Amino acid sequence: MTGTLHAVRFPGESDAYRAARDRLLEREIELRGALEAVAALRRELPLGGRVKEDYVFDEANRAAAGSIALSKLFEGGKRSLIVYSYMYGPAAEQPCPMCTSFLDGVNAYAPHITQRVNLVVVARSPAERLRAWAARRGWDRLRLLSSASNTYNADYAAETPDGQQLPACNVFTSTDAGIFHFWSAEMLYAPTPGHARHVDLLWPIWSFFDLTPEGRGKDWLPKLSYP
Repeated sequence: MTGTLHAVRFPGESDAYRAARDRLLEREIELRGALEAVAALRRELPLGGRVKEDYVFDEANRAAAGSIALSKLFEGGKRSLIVYSYMYGPAAEQPCPMCTSFLDGVNAYAPHITQRVNLVVVARSPAERLRAWAARRGWDRLRLLSSASNTYNADYAAETPDGQQLPACNVFTSTDAGIFHFWSAEMLYAPTPGHARHVDLLWPIWSFFDLTPEGRGKDWLPKLSYP
């Protein structure tokens, strides 16, 4: 039995399986190339708009509580800032389960991300409410900020005009000329079939399911807790 792409074979596989797997592998290689090409195009974006204001946030889970301006979130000489908008508004009884699942993972690898870029999570709930929730989830590595006293969420498409919260992800860059918006996960706002899945590439749980015969399924969604 010979293959066209590599010599590795697994116990008991058939010629039909190998032929189908090689066809799939070719597509997987194409997909990786497409992802890398898109990332290259993203890096070539010109600067977006200058930030509307130097928003002031309330620290929610750092030892020293207080306020901090957007400009001060660029630390350690790193010029990029990733801001994830958490769907947890002041009127919500509980946070978004999907956002929470995503952030459970991000909490674990935040120390790796912040070696190269700045990373914060912003929500509209007051700082004390976010602090209590972070303690409950064991989020000890995320930098969680409250936007309760500013218009960041509304300005950067993380909130509808009637106050509903949206799960946005925005990237800002600091330059000698000031701070500019660079990128947003805009598939959330574009007409796409089904769920926008605009942060899936940052959320590996779905990639695990995609490896299986069952796939993602049609009905399963993350919950805040499981039996």
